[in-house]
Amino acid sequence: MSPRRNRPKDAGSSGRSGGEDPSDRYGGWQSTESWQGEEWSVRHVAGASAQGKTYRCPGCDQLIPSGVPHVVAWPEHSGVDERRHWHKACWNAKDRRTSRVQRSRNAPRF
Repeated sequence: MSPRRNRPKDAGSSGRSGGEDPSDRYGGWQSTESWQGEEWSVRHVAGASAQGKTYRCPGCDQLIPSGVPHVVAWPEHSGVDERRHWHKACWNAKDRRTSRVQRSRNAPRF
């Protein structure tokens, strides 16, 4: 029995194909959704891939702890500089939430 092949046959010597997005290392899948008249790139991040950092969800203004599965979304026309990390439930409920999130005076605005 031969060992398992870990990369596709046409991936080249680096293990990645030339057109592959390097951000695929976060696991999950990516799709495109329409929201507020814009097209959004949405990436679902697996919990095992979300190690080491905490993020603030713009939907509920709460922290997303390290290791929790979540969603990363950004408008397609602006690129990855505008990406935000959302709880999955907050992203799914974004149309039912008010546009004004109440924050304390000293809270950071993400």
